[in-house]
Amino acid sequence: MIVRRAPRSRSRIVLLSLLVVFFCGSMGAQPAAAHTELARSAPRNGAELAKAPDHLTLVFDEPVDYGDVRVMRPDGDRLPVTRAGDRSVRVALGAPGNGEFAVTWSVVDEEDGHASSGRISFGIGTNAGAQRDRDDSAAPSPSSAVREGLVAARWTGYVSLALFVGGLGFVALLWPRGGRERRARLLLASAWAGGLLSTVAGLGLQGAYVSFGGLRDVVRAATYVDVLTTEPGIVLAARGLLWVLAAVVLAGLLQGGGRAARSPGWRVGALAVTLGLLRTTSMAGHNSEGSEPAWGAVADLVHLLGASLWVGGLVMLVVAVLPRREPGELAAVVPGYSRLAAASVLALAVAGLVLAWQVVGSYDALLHTSYGHLLLLKTGVLAAVMVAAWFSRQWVRTRLDLAVLLRGDAASVRPFGYSVAAETGLVLVVLAVTSLLVTADPGR
Repeated sequence: MIVRRAPRSRSRIVLLSLLVVFFCGSMGAQPAAAHTELARSAPRNGAELAKAPDHLTLVFDEPVDYGDVRVMRPDGDRLPVTRAGDRSVRVALGAPGNGEFAVTWSVVDEEDGHASSGRISFGIGTNAGAQRDRDDSAAPSPSSAVREGLVAARWTGYVSLALFVGGLGFVALLWPRGGRERRARLLLASAWAGGLLSTVAGLGLQGAYVSFGGLRDVVRAATYVDVLTTEPGIVLAARGLLWVLAAVVLAGLLQGGGRAARSPGWRVGALAVTLGLLRTTSMAGHNSEGSEPAWGAVADLVHLLGASLWVGGLVMLVVAVLPRREPGELAAVVPGYSRLAAASVLALAVAGLVLAWQVVGSYDALLHTSYGHLLLLKTGVLAAVMVAAWFSRQWVRTRLDLAVLLRGDAASVRPFGYSVAAETGLVLVVLAVTSLLVTADPGR
């Protein structure tokens, strides 16, 4: 028997009011830093010098690892870079000679792997003006194809993570029997394969992105070697190893079925792998760029966990549970998932507000930057998802008993299937926008 609870409209209004107040207060906070950029140089760009300097100093707006800074001559020769301070590096110029001397610089953000670049030139001696007129080289920029591939790999990674983590949670908490159902097993195996492949592809794409290479560089061994010396590359490698460990958890479920899903040992292993995958995914975002990076890391972990339990459970419900139309399963699983989804969405919303406060930090950045526009788009699509979720929850409250009495008749379950399918499709759009947010530059 299913027990319905009366709607607590007053509690919901109070909660909504608190969230609105929190959001308004957070938008008055100080804005977070954006990607690493050059603050100044010595000599400065465009300077006219009587004598050639023996080195160039680059000062950035946040701490950098000198190994992530590249300085190149127009002919492609790479200049030696040494550490000069937390935010500065020293570049040995050799013998620039007379005329125009130009270099291009690039730096990789330590937190999210975003690549920034620019060009510095200065005149030396009496021939500087003539040389400058003939030098029109531009600063390098990441390939659009590589950037799009990186976004696609991240989208695939987010979807795979949500399906795998949410699917495991769904089976462990609500539907242990699903461990031996073919559709549920196929969904989990596909999510695992997608997660591992997207991580391996992401390594090559990240390496080509930060070196301003093309798609051919994605398959070069040297690209992987170079990117594994950077912090984003190390995070990706750790995530790949965790996906390998996740194969052990998946194999245990596939072999043991419902018995494994109920086993405390298997649940501890699944929880450990889940937290590792979630943490290494959040380390590639902007959550640590605010004034309180520790809170940003916790909020991002909660955000990803809530989204995974919601989205993965939703897809498991659509793909594996509803097509069976077994009355006992519908009566036991659907109300349980409804409560889990409600808690997950609440955690996701609160954590999302904290992240918005951390990364955006002002109304101006929200309304006048590409990052803010993407965040508003994500919020708008998420609102549409909430509408679809509301219809699903109303069906559970008012029609589930009838569907159970009719023994899962297709006509009685169909409206719920439509609303859940719409909810799932819109969630995939939200994940696509999230992939774009990771590569976008937060507003200052």
